[in-house]
Amino acid sequence: MRVPIFQIDAFTSRRFAGNPAAVMPMQSFPADEILQAIAAENNLSETAFLVAIEGEYRLRWFTPLVEVPLCGHATLASAAVVMEMLEPERERVVFHLASGPLAVKREGTRYVMSLPARPSEPCATPAGLAEALGAAPDEVLVNEFNYMAVIESEMVLRKLAPDMMTLARIGRPGVIVTAASDADYDFVSRYFAPGKGVPEDPVTGAAHCMLAPYWAARLGKQEFRAYQASRRGGEIGCRVAGERVELRGECAFYMKGEVEV
Repeated sequence: MRVPIFQIDAFTSRRFAGNPAAVMPMQSFPADEILQAIAAENNLSETAFLVAIEGEYRLRWFTPLVEVPLCGHATLASAAVVMEMLEPERERVVFHLASGPLAVKREGTRYVMSLPARPSEPCATPAGLAEALGAAPDEVLVNEFNYMAVIESEMVLRKLAPDMMTLARIGRPGVIVTAASDADYDFVSRYFAPGKGVPEDPVTGAAHCMLAPYWAARLGKQEFRAYQASRRGGEIGCRVAGERVELRGECAFYMKGEVEV
């Protein structure tokens, strides 16, 4: 069967920045091993698979190695595909996930989605983390999804060159590193997830579900301009609203085609 494929750079207004995601609308989901093989072939941090159901869409995300429970940038990219390519008259779309519905709306050139907040708590620095990062964290926090290392400055954060093999064994699927911004943003971050087949994710929506509550408590405000300082880089607007985190970002279309499965 032939399946449409779109590649979109999410959380950016220009091509070759942000986080690239593949989005593939399908008539129905094939076997999981086929979805995983497609994601591995695409070799992007995430491939999103969409199936239309009565005016809404079922949505699943796969890295090259595993299916993931939440992916912000591929959801943003999926919304752009629906509202700019498949149904350009729409201003809002609801995606159905294993965890429940997730709505995305269009506001001008940006897309806005509300995701569950991921609170965290302080913990002792895990053995090997400082050595793997090449920097000693000022503070480490944890939840079921990630460790988060808070470090002294944006300059140190940008220069990190982690030992990915060690990070893959650190005890959580990913490690977020964050610092206060030196310039135009409230905070900056990077995200490493070698255990999921993504050594460094360029821009990570789900990571900001942990970042935003932390910085809200630290800075005493609820709305932020954030920057993920990977090589590609990307901007995310964040707003903490109770137990939810609202994320805003733009998308740039890069490619449209078909694949044969």
